[in-house]
Amino acid sequence: MLKEQTANAIISANEVNLYYGSFQALKNISIAMQANSVTAFIGPSGCGKSTFLRTLNRMNDLIDNVKITGDIHVEGMNIYDKKTDVDTLRKRIGMVFQKPNPFPKTIYENVAYGLRVNGINDHQTVEETVVRSLKQAALWEEVKDKLKKSAFELSGGQQQRLCIARALAIAPSILLMDEPASALDPISTAKIEELIYELKANYTIIIVTHNMQQAGRVSDKTAFFYLGELIEFDDTKEIFTNPKEVRTQNYITGRFG
Repeated sequence: MLKEQTANAIISANEVNLYYGSFQALKNISIAMQANSVTAFIGPSGCGKSTFLRTLNRMNDLIDNVKITGDIHVEGMNIYDKKTDVDTLRKRIGMVFQKPNPFPKTIYENVAYGLRVNGINDHQTVEETVVRSLKQAALWEEVKDKLKKSAFELSGGQQQRLCIARALAIAPSILLMDEPASALDPISTAKIEELIYELKANYTIIIVTHNMQQAGRVSDKTAFFYLGELIEFDDTKEIFTNPKEVRTQNYITGRFG
């Protein structure tokens, strides 16, 4: 990895390996991602892209029998250092999952939840944050008159944007998205893609997607994973029009995957 790329990166991974028991799921992953950009992880199912995404906020810690070697730095901090406070790390790195997962609470309380968990209960602060987060997630106009209604009354696409608002409320600098539109209809997917494009002005976004057209539309850089290896990482335009690796070429042209 080029030193200048790593030096300017908000996230850099160096020779990361991950094992589930004796099975090696990630093999020597090295990558540097820049601030205020969208990076897409593509590749066939089971290739390691979601597993690697979860190393970035230590979600794999929750799985038994996982071993990780190598190092990952986020904003200059080695996140696998024993001194790292994982709760603090996860405040800096928000996560949006494949299926919308609102809490069984009101729309308002879904967004306020992270603040309350972190001991922020000042009414004005909470209210201002909820409104700002819903606006950032392009949901405010649709829900401003029903904040006390259950989040389950929203459509799937609205629920996913609510989950994005919930992630934004605790003021992360990085947002991880694991196939955030795969369970949504085309109109909701388009709204999520527009939102990703707008959010990168203030956040660093990393998205796992099976949809190569989506990667082409929303990302600045694309990383192609295959069988636990990072095969190629470059500007998205280069990956899709002039890939350097034969396996990348074969994947994006549909020869396998």
